[in-house]
Amino acid sequence: MIRFRLKELLADKGFRERRVVTLLEVAAATGINRMTLSKIANHPGTNTGTDNLDRLCGYFGCSLGQLAEYVPDPPQPLGSDGER
Repeated sequence: MIRFRLKELLADKGFRERRVVTLLEVAAATGINRMTLSKIANHPGTNTGTDNLDRLCGYFGCSLGQLAEYVPDPPQPLGSDGER
């Protein structure tokens, strides 16, 4: 699964600038719908396009690896018949 680090980037930017950075502000600056940003920030496994990733990397001045990371799914337990 892909894990987005949008909340962490918001907190880091807010800390550096000593203010609260809102999703509404990011939406206005990037052209990404606020609801889309909310899904990226709050719903694990959210799917978004590369254009949104590009805009967010530009806004935060970060690499794609700082915005998103791969987290392997936990192994599925074996069923009673020995299959997953």
